[in-house]
Amino acid sequence: MDRRTPYTLSVLPPSEEVGEDSRTHIQARLREFVLEFQLDNAFIYRDQLRQNALVKQYYCDIDIAHLISYNEELAHKLTTEPADIIPLFEGALKQCTQRIVFPSQRDIVLPSHQLLLHSSATHISIRDLNATNISHLVRIPGIVIGASTISSKATIVHIRCKNCDHAENISVDGGFSGLSLPRTCGRKQQPGDEPGDRCPLDPYVVAHEKCQFVDQQVLKLQEAPDQVPVGELPRHVLISADRYLANRVVPGSRCSVMGIFSIYQAKGGKKDAAVAIRNPYLRAVGINSDLDHTAKGSYIFSEEEEQEFLELSRRPDLYDALARSVAPSIYGNLDIKKSIICLLMGGSKKILPDGMRLRGDINVMLLGDPGTAKSQLLKFTEKVSPISIYTSGKGSSAAGLTASVQRDAATREFYLEGGAMVLADGGVVCIDEFDKMRDEDRVAIHEAMEQQTISIAKAGITTILNSRTSVLAAANPIFGRYDDLKTPGENIDFQTTILSRFDMIFIVRDDHDRRRDENIARHVMGVHMHGRGVEEQAEAEIPLDTMKRYISYCKTRCAPRLSPEAAEKLSSHFVSIRKQVHRAEIDANARSQIPITVRQLEAIVRISESLAKLQLSPVATEAHVDEAIRLFLASTMDAITQGEGQGSKEMMEEVGKIEDELKRRLPIGWSTSLATLRREFVDGRSYTEQALNRAIVVLQRRDTLQIRSGGSQVYRHGV
Repeated sequence: MDRRTPYTLSVLPPSEEVGEDSRTHIQARLREFVLEFQLDNAFIYRDQLRQNALVKQYYCDIDIAHLISYNEELAHKLTTEPADIIPLFEGALKQCTQRIVFPSQRDIVLPSHQLLLHSSATHISIRDLNATNISHLVRIPGIVIGASTISSKATIVHIRCKNCDHAENISVDGGFSGLSLPRTCGRKQQPGDEPGDRCPLDPYVVAHEKCQFVDQQVLKLQEAPDQVPVGELPRHVLISADRYLANRVVPGSRCSVMGIFSIYQAKGGKKDAAVAIRNPYLRAVGINSDLDHTAKGSYIFSEEEEQEFLELSRRPDLYDALARSVAPSIYGNLDIKKSIICLLMGGSKKILPDGMRLRGDINVMLLGDPGTAKSQLLKFTEKVSPISIYTSGKGSSAAGLTASVQRDAATREFYLEGGAMVLADGGVVCIDEFDKMRDEDRVAIHEAMEQQTISIAKAGITTILNSRTSVLAAANPIFGRYDDLKTPGENIDFQTTILSRFDMIFIVRDDHDRRRDENIARHVMGVHMHGRGVEEQAEAEIPLDTMKRYISYCKTRCAPRLSPEAAEKLSSHFVSIRKQVHRAEIDANARSQIPITVRQLEAIVRISESLAKLQLSPVATEAHVDEAIRLFLASTMDAITQGEGQGSKEMMEEVGKIEDELKRRLPIGWSTSLATLRREFVDGRSYTEQALNRAIVVLQRRDTLQIRSGGSQVYRHGV
């Protein structure tokens, strides 16, 4: 009796429920669900309706799992006949709000409510949607590639007869379906009317100012790049989102959309087009995007998993174990693998009080000889990163990497479609064959790599898109192989502007060393015969899936900062690095191709933070800074000092002349003392001693000369 509903008792014999009665019955059961469902002794939907109504937002977000646990039959009806049940559900929500929020005011008119649904059930991919799903409730994951401007769609159209001013209201279905006006006037015949007073055909006109409108937005949802089968084009579907779902997501955001799979007749079709063919689209009833735009691809972690990750973070050898788990089938390259772990973790991004942003993403470049497994490392990184896009330099244009302007076929309006850097927002972009890109395309990613935005001014669209991504690039030197006898500047064909944006630059050399060659050969044979290398007999310690989830967990839960001692250590170290580079530049009488700027100081800070994040530590300590400096010295500083002592161009010319003269002076099989050569070339022909020593080293490497008798005799061995 406390329910304030009339008490009824059935007195007629039970018969088949008539359509209208069953609808009332369903609505009553839905109303009961909203009012009675409780979780942990809390009426969650009552509370939600009350909170939303108080801020004048009339919607309710319902989890289908709750409805299934309350009444499975109702939930089944909702998923198979959503077009019939959703209006009933929205009516039930309105009655509930009336009862919960305004129990004493019976005459208050509430606006219509919107039902939003979400579910953790399995989703269907866009390419699996077919005719059997039509008018069913489906859940589709994807990435939003286009969003139209918000338009107003009429829900109730007010029509008026031109002849007799008779007015009617017609309700319109949701989605893209249109509306046809009645052909004849619906006015009732009055007793005094003559038969000839009937209104003519098609008398109605729409009175727009008396119609009721809601917001509607059309989204374009595309399959996520990692779900597209190899060799296929990604497919997309149109989504109609209205009322509270409009303006929920922006292009580039990953989300899962719950909606009714519907069809519409494309207007403006060809005259001889098939009559019964309809285009599919989705009427959205729920859009769940990841809450934090930067942590896309984020998972929901169970308590057991969190416990497992916390235990993992306390392992003393975690850093080395993770590095060994990166592409375990590739031999060696441990420092590069460690840098990839840092890149996957990333540093902490900072927003300063004046609104300036400092990036937290780490960019790494692998530059080196062919056959050193650079592309395999890139492919592995793409697999292990929660969000990643792999692209090759020759097949990427500036528009494909940043954003392109498209024209909508229906409205003829321009809109933006994000490229690889925008779609990988919050993840990693792996660019292979970086040196084969055209210069104008490479310039397009300058801004994306440092400012982490992409500014567009095309076809009347001026905007800025986010591209908070790390870049992992692989490239070959100018001559295909790294030439030891040339300076890094002559080997590397990149401008200083792009090189300074990379936090770590690795020169990957294919050195001829017998012991190493034997190990690699044994390892490769093991991989081909048994599926794993001899050196890596134990399987990768941390499985790929665990690694992927652990990276996501660290990125969402931790943003370390430097400790004061670590900061002091870093700043003094940076000064000494700058001094060292300056001295090297003076000695070589040329500017270094790879610059050391404040960006490189920030790079070491980011690497330190990523190492702290790896152990879920809130503070980056001196130990982290030591390892970050070691990595930096092993990568970028090593690349700078590769060509130290190579000297300037003049010296290289001088070395070339000495080589020719030495070959003429010493026939094959002859030998002479080093002192004699020094007397002839340095004193006699005024060559520098440095050039003579360099020429002897070069000829020794080519197996032309041999040094004997403890370094005093020079013997001509080969051609």
